[in-house]
Amino acid sequence: MKTKRSLITIAIGIILLSSPIVYHLVFESLFVSHQIHSFSGQIRIPARTLEVPEIEEYNSLKNLIMVAGHAVFNGNSYDQQSLANEQLWTLESFQHGHTPAFLAHIQAGVELASRDPSALLLFSGGETRKESGPISEAQNYWKIADANGWFSGENTELRRRALTEEFSRDSFENLLFSICRFREITQRYPENITVISFSFKRARFQNIHAVALRFPQERFHFEGVDPPGMNQVDKVGEISNAAGPFMNDPYGCSNRILVEKRLQRNPFRRIHSYPLGCPEIAPLFSLCDSKVYTGTLPWD
Repeated sequence: MKTKRSLITIAIGIILLSSPIVYHLVFESLFVSHQIHSFSGQIRIPARTLEVPEIEEYNSLKNLIMVAGHAVFNGNSYDQQSLANEQLWTLESFQHGHTPAFLAHIQAGVELASRDPSALLLFSGGETRKESGPISEAQNYWKIADANGWFSGENTELRRRALTEEFSRDSFENLLFSICRFREITQRYPENITVISFSFKRARFQNIHAVALRFPQERFHFEGVDPPGMNQVDKVGEISNAAGPFMNDPYGCSNRILVEKRLQRNPFRRIHSYPLGCPEIAPLFSLCDSKVYTGTLPWD
């Protein structure tokens, strides 16, 4: 009888974890609060700092340049003709015509970082596209830049300080996760942040995300790069599907549109280790509130 009850308990657990929403809630809780919930009770894992060896070449980096990923290129060749072929990209229905902008975002990040030797260039974006397989947007963008000689004749110096953040699923996570990744790499927080994305996302990043993180506006910069013929549909979608929901749910944790988008953009059920590498801002990873966080932050 005892064995039968145990089997029933295990079966119930498997059924629950097979639900994407339950899976999301369980594992988000696991890595945010550092607690494991079991059927019999609760095991507490003490919060700790991720211990990594110090790498001297990163010690002097103080500024973050972040290129937000939007799609995945599936081609085997990274020449300009292949990159211009939309059939080789995994795109959402509204992204047709945007591929020139994706490439321009990559190049803009490279150019800005080339002019600032104290900048860390991060390509940000997770494994968001099931059709492309477990390939992150960030790694994909990095490979495009690398295959094209960093657009400046094999810029090996820049290559060493161009890295990736491979877990973000939306623009808020692009910013928060990249700040944490900067801390992991340099053992400090960025003095200045520059984000590269579409111009119509400027207000979202500057007036919503940076505000939610209380990052000083005078140290936050945005570079907007758009595809030819950016239409009104893109701007309307920005208000209804992203900026609007984030205004009332700045941390993207309760609005149905934002929560479902994060679930859909994690088809391979990746689990990040943040904030182990940035313990000073750990509360920002578990916060779910319509009001801005009021605790102490490193950039206060």
